[in-house]
Amino acid sequence: MTTYDTDVVVIGAGPVGLTLANLIGVRGHRATVLEARHELIDYPRGVGLDDESIRTLHTAGLWERIQPFTVPHHVVRLVNGTGQVLATNDPRTREFGYPRKHGFIQPLVDKELATGLDRFDGTKLVFGHRVVGIEDRGDHVAVTAERLDADGNTVATLTLRARYAVGCEGGSSFTRKWMGAQFEGKSPSTRWVVVDVENDPIGTPSVYLGADPRRPYVSIGLPQGIRRWEFMLHDDEPTELVDDPRFMHALLARHVPDPSALKVINQRTFTHHGRVASDFRKGRVFIAGDAAHLMPVWLGQGWNSGIRDATNLAWKLTAVLAGDADDALLDTYTEERRGHAADMIDVNMAAGRVMKMGRFGGKVRDMAATALNAVPKWKSYFTELRFKPMPRYATGVVVDQASLTPGRARATFKSKNGKLAPFIDSAGELSPVGLQFIQPRVNSADATNVLLDDVTGDWWTLATWGTDPTAFLSAADLELVCRHRIRLVSFMPETQRVWAQKRYADSPAPVTVVGDTSGALKDWFDVRACGLVLLRPDRFVAAASLTRQAPQALAAVRTAGSLLTPQTTAGSTAGSTAGSTEGVRA
Repeated sequence: MTTYDTDVVVIGAGPVGLTLANLIGVRGHRATVLEARHELIDYPRGVGLDDESIRTLHTAGLWERIQPFTVPHHVVRLVNGTGQVLATNDPRTREFGYPRKHGFIQPLVDKELATGLDRFDGTKLVFGHRVVGIEDRGDHVAVTAERLDADGNTVATLTLRARYAVGCEGGSSFTRKWMGAQFEGKSPSTRWVVVDVENDPIGTPSVYLGADPRRPYVSIGLPQGIRRWEFMLHDDEPTELVDDPRFMHALLARHVPDPSALKVINQRTFTHHGRVASDFRKGRVFIAGDAAHLMPVWLGQGWNSGIRDATNLAWKLTAVLAGDADDALLDTYTEERRGHAADMIDVNMAAGRVMKMGRFGGKVRDMAATALNAVPKWKSYFTELRFKPMPRYATGVVVDQASLTPGRARATFKSKNGKLAPFIDSAGELSPVGLQFIQPRVNSADATNVLLDDVTGDWWTLATWGTDPTAFLSAADLELVCRHRIRLVSFMPETQRVWAQKRYADSPAPVTVVGDTSGALKDWFDVRACGLVLLRPDRFVAAASLTRQAPQALAAVRTAGSLLTPQTTAGSTAGSTAGSTEGVRA
């Protein structure tokens, strides 16, 4: 029997690799992070943090430590060369429990992600090790790395044996090349210079995307008094020009008096890319983050898309490692993440084209923007960030709401003949399956005014509105619920919570009653033609149905997620709880 040095080798100590390792550690498994550098990157890169990513950081137990390095409600304004506001992006929803957009300082956040690994026995971050070989041996993977001295010379070689390996080492990924995956897309030749300064000389707290035909720019107010500018370089301007203080002062002179007085803490030149790998998995090896996809910076989605990868992959890896699921579950990672990453690239590339329009195109754009802003419906399209495609998984660990067929989920629960299916009572026809579930503040017997995830936990949840979730579950169903640690939850109006707690105390399995204090949960169920949802560990809706269909929905999720039955074990997989009946009352 193979002895593993670790459960997962993570290649690269960027935010994606560190987040993935933390999520693996939180769920009780080991990860070793190998990083070629001798320390974390100390210059800012990403500056935009989404509410979805914050939800993941909270799951990892790190949000309270990271929050001081962020600023909430980052407003983004698209302006033209005269300062006219063409569009404002200012979403005020807290659908997932947090403000939609934050500014942040990446080096400080990365440091907290790295420090977070110290919480877990058997999980470690190893600097100065460059991966040079990967071998998939069928039942495990061997990863070979060279240990480097301070000058980059090889002084020793290390080989780690693990169940899986994940490459998170950026756009030039060794892992992706080893996999033989194509890196499809475009790398526009346009170059940009980024400048970060201390003691923000402007002081405005938000973001301006300058669609100036003379020279597009970006100006961003960041936490701790940092100001970032990004300026596009024209094709006839050599990259070396940014090393000339006179050139840089000329760029900054339109934004601030006396550029020579600025305290520059970072200046770099970069090129935008729009690429996505043809596959995110090969056997026991995966890629995530920039190793799997590169996108322009316009909407701040490079960092966040990588965190979505880590969120999706982490729960699937840990389910397989724990013996809860068959290895086939891991095939759904590419299925679910690649399409959304490609969609985000397309949106970012389109935003770049809007930014870089010339004088004639810019005039047409400005007139169109003026007209659109006059129509409230179209204005809100930009203000509320509706142009950003939210992740929706149409294939993978999902169940079609109309047919309860596992593995695929249509966006609507209309039948093929156009009628609502399977039942008629509905205020709408859109299915929530494949979308992330909301996170309002709630009450429970043990907590008051907390976010929903703090009550339901970070694993599977079967929740109903206004009823006992065990009502239609058989003894075999409850055994499956226990086998996979599925938390049974009843959402109730806060006015009925105490009654429900008493009423469900004698249910055949423990039921957590959640008091809906704001009405957000009631409103969610009211327009979605379902009384039951099965939530995945990443808080996406795996299935939605009527409460009476609970057994069918549960069985379909078991199939879609390759979940093992109480009678089935994962062979040599460690940590299996097959056959356990703990928590089910006789």
